[in-house]
Amino acid sequence: MPEFQTITTRLSGSDAELLSRLREQSSEAFEELVDTYQGPVFGFVYRLLEDPSEASDVTQEVFLKVFRKLREFRGECSLKTWVYRIAIHEASNRRRWFFRHRLREKPMENEREEDGSQWENLVDQRDTPYEALHRREQIELITQALRSMDERLRVALVLRDIEGLSYNEIADTLQISLGTVKSRILRGREALKARLQRQAPELAPESCALQTE
Repeated sequence: MPEFQTITTRLSGSDAELLSRLREQSSEAFEELVDTYQGPVFGFVYRLLEDPSEASDVTQEVFLKVFRKLREFRGECSLKTWVYRIAIHEASNRRRWFFRHRLREKPMENEREEDGSQWENLVDQRDTPYEALHRREQIELITQALRSMDERLRVALVLRDIEGLSYNEIADTLQISLGTVKSRILRGREALKARLQRQAPELAPESCALQTE
């Protein structure tokens, strides 16, 4: 118990309290953890894998891994950072498996339709049909541009500009220096801007101003 107290004092009060309940195998604590992070983790993994069924499977694996490794967590970072760190590892493993195996398979005819449906929540239901179509086209162009980027830049950019993590949280998540984080985000934004300028010039200034700090 003293060891546990030393570990958790490095965490914020809410994280330490939740971790304590998780280690006591509280079902309410597990539900709270999943309710808090399941949506963000799925969205993050989906942007890395671009496949809703794969993202769903990986999200489940992330939380299974979180539950299995709770006793190993030493509180050197926040729970949020730790969960994202596991998500990155699981998504990277799945991407490597995909390129080795799934690319040999013939895509299903309805794959694109299923893939597109995941963006419905990003379209404002108050939009006119034209505006909704235009927004979906913008999202698809940005997704394609992100897909073609170096994975290290894409991960940093998604964590900052889409998931909204701070520079320090990203540094903890990726276990790299703060300077490297800022460099990757800057290079990622420039790469995204360059790709969009080639594909859709009207989108480049807007998309690359997602976050300016």
